[in-house]
Amino acid sequence: MSTTQPIRSIKALQKFKAYYLSTAPHPRNYALCILGLNTALRITDILNLCWDDVWNYSANTFAEHLRITEHKTGKENQIALNRAVKNALSDLHKTYASPPAGSDFLFPGRKCPQQPLSRYQAYRIIKEAASASGLYEHVSCHSLRKTFGYHAWKQGTPPAMLMHIYNHSSYQITKRYLGIEQDDQDKVFLTICL
Repeated sequence: MSTTQPIRSIKALQKFKAYYLSTAPHPRNYALCILGLNTALRITDILNLCWDDVWNYSANTFAEHLRITEHKTGKENQIALNRAVKNALSDLHKTYASPPAGSDFLFPGRKCPQQPLSRYQAYRIIKEAASASGLYEHVSCHSLRKTFGYHAWKQGTPPAMLMHIYNHSSYQITKRYLGIEQDDQDKVFLTICL
């Protein structure tokens, strides 16, 4: 049985992100990918987001933080919305003929806009971009969450912070989740050349 993996290669990650921006332009799909890569949220939580979760209607601008109660854990989380997320959501916001209502889903289904995009459709969106980027195996919606943590770890984010972000109960779970053990081991074997 294969395990979902993060997108480790920066080059493949850039191709993945660019797919729905330039190759097959689609602001909704692009925003879905960018939000997943930059918030470390599970796909269920992303799909259930509404515009009032990210848009400050009184100030007519994006919120600085996304406040969410995670579906799986029931824990409250506050996530800063970075520039990449705000830009992707801004492009999505511009596709509406009139401003979306606060209760409208960010990622509505095509056939039934009163419902969020299905998990299966989100999976198809991610797989299409992954295949176009040369990532043929082990990429799923959960790869977005894992990719965030993997690159945060590679850029020096302390493991305790990643553990907190993911709401993991132990460092061992976080290490296994990100594939850190294998990466560390591979680095030792590849750099020690006797």
